[in-house]
Amino acid sequence: MTDKTLIELTGQQTQLIVELGEYAEILHWGQKVSGDLNGFRMALHRPVPYGRLDSDVSMTLHPELGRGVFSSPGVEGHRDGQDWAPVFVISHIEQQQDSIVIESEDAIAGLRLQTELKLDSNDVVKTRHTLTNKKAGVYHVNRLANTLPLPARANELMTYYGRWVHEFQTVRQPLLQGGYQQENRRGRTSHEHYPALVAGTTHFDEMNGDVWGFHFAWSGNHRLRVDVKADGRRYMQAEVIYLPGEVALKEGESITTPWLYASHSNCGLNGMSHHFHSHVRETILPSDFTDKPRPIHLNTWEGIYFDHDPEYIMSMATQSAEMGVERFIIDDGWFKGRNGDKAGLGDWFLCEAKYPNGLHPIVEHVNKLGMEFGLWFEPEMINKDSELFRTHPDWLLAVNGYDQPTGRNQYVINLQNDEAFNFLFERLDHFLSTYNIAYIKWDMNREVVQPAHLGQAAAHNQTQRYYQLVDKVREKHPKVEIESCAAGGGRIDFEVLKRTHRFWASDNNDALERQTIQRGMSYFFPPEVMGSHIGASHCHSTRRRHSIEFRGLTALFGHMGIELDPVKEEQAEKEGFERYIKLHKMLRPLLHSGRTWRIPTDDKAHQIHAVVSNDQSEAVVMIAQLAMPTNSLSGHLRVPGLDPQATYRVTVLDKPSNYDDIVNYQPPWTESGCELSGAWCEEVGLTMPILDAESAMLVKFERIH
Repeated sequence: MTDKTLIELTGQQTQLIVELGEYAEILHWGQKVSGDLNGFRMALHRPVPYGRLDSDVSMTLHPELGRGVFSSPGVEGHRDGQDWAPVFVISHIEQQQDSIVIESEDAIAGLRLQTELKLDSNDVVKTRHTLTNKKAGVYHVNRLANTLPLPARANELMTYYGRWVHEFQTVRQPLLQGGYQQENRRGRTSHEHYPALVAGTTHFDEMNGDVWGFHFAWSGNHRLRVDVKADGRRYMQAEVIYLPGEVALKEGESITTPWLYASHSNCGLNGMSHHFHSHVRETILPSDFTDKPRPIHLNTWEGIYFDHDPEYIMSMATQSAEMGVERFIIDDGWFKGRNGDKAGLGDWFLCEAKYPNGLHPIVEHVNKLGMEFGLWFEPEMINKDSELFRTHPDWLLAVNGYDQPTGRNQYVINLQNDEAFNFLFERLDHFLSTYNIAYIKWDMNREVVQPAHLGQAAAHNQTQRYYQLVDKVREKHPKVEIESCAAGGGRIDFEVLKRTHRFWASDNNDALERQTIQRGMSYFFPPEVMGSHIGASHCHSTRRRHSIEFRGLTALFGHMGIELDPVKEEQAEKEGFERYIKLHKMLRPLLHSGRTWRIPTDDKAHQIHAVVSNDQSEAVVMIAQLAMPTNSLSGHLRVPGLDPQATYRVTVLDKPSNYDDIVNYQPPWTESGCELSGAWCEEVGLTMPILDAESAMLVKFERIH
């Protein structure tokens, strides 16, 4: 195929113009423009400077060293040292309204490459590649990357970093020369390197600037990079990190990359998030997700840890129901040999010493109280102090002969061992078939070291087998909901979300830390998939203490739950929990369907988060005071997304208990309310109150005409 063709893919606001000849090149990815496509192509012809190759070299969807692209190639591999620099030529194109599928061949190297490129109505781009070995001999794949271009004006990055109990932290850096690369080799999505980043124009922010957001939907080892070529052109790549020898394709075999999701907005980070949130809600979440409101959780972990007594747990359930809880979950400690974190994992049989009458009395008690019952599992893990390991030491995911370090005193089960895989499914199936379990908290509390199957590197296939295990459970038990937890936020990405209903964002329930964690997560995920619990006043992770108001409002903007022992709590504290449960239920339809706005502030000590209904009839705004105010006055609250022609009644729904004790007087609107136009709310706003550090208040906007 040598004649060049221009193809246009359009979303609501976004346009992709792709040129197809011998190869595919994206000429434009950004806001829609009108006019003649051929005229656009003429406008974008590049000059060819001296001192370089004598002809123009395109940045294709799969950059190739063989074509003279002196940057990171899309494919690296070899066949016994041969066929290491493939040059693909398009042989066939299939076009639909919102997508193209491109077949390319290299007859010499004996390889075929299929490229899928889609742009949906929510302005989210999806792309992936499939590489097939078409001739005799094994083709060893070292790298297979998804590549998308960026314009020269994309000269700043927002990237992620973090750790356990400190996930989803963001940092800015310039993108002027060279580039940026992050690698994750921890065997799961990871706390440290969440697989996403944002590129944009200088000083892009929540409301302003051209931004291009990228999310790599893979739950294992990965590499993300953004490079600036010597000629100033920019591109982004995302790929699985294949360990040595891990992908060896026999004749006729293929390997497919995970999906790379991306979206452009010329309205800053909020506009980008609106695209991703809509896409997640409409195309990624399981179809049964929106059938009912997200139930309020109580998880027993921080309440009782490993100390399980059925009568006591039932009293916890009784008091949970009285507080308004809708789903009661028994966490770690219920199975055979599990009295701490050094033994028992793998022995997925009920501990008869702790539960002499079985689980039925508890499940029935929980159900009679009107709550769903949930149970914690960590299927992929094993302790050496377990009957399972003593019986099947060969089921470890490890390289024989090496002393592998533990993580939380445990190891990983090799899911590529069919016997191990089937055993885990049988155990999960047994409990889900025997008891009325509506929900699984599926945990993964350690990183993967030396992942091997039959001595060969097997990290990629271990991740695939995890997907297959979840898929098999959901196929057999489609009504059971699953939370993805990996010591908190260690396995959170779009590919997991296709199979689950909820993420545990962090093991940290500290409201101050959660403000930052939840904001970082909000760039790519809507609030209803983010597990957000009110913990006890004394945080178990940081040892801080926070008021019930700050804890309650922080947990409000997610999938709410509580994590404590209600039996031991004082009545005043329980009444506080009950108040925020009622408030969440009242606002849940708005919070879990509306449009999220991260609102810029006049003072970095503030963080303001809002959700506006899709019909612009109402909104709720949380003003969080993270630290002491920089100045004696706190600036103005300006709320975007409202109908500029409408009038709104503004009222305070919740405020700190000492709200009136720390100033001579607060702004009058916070006491008596006021009526303002949507235009005023966005352009001028309301005078901010004065708040103590580590406190918050909640404001409601309701359209009256």
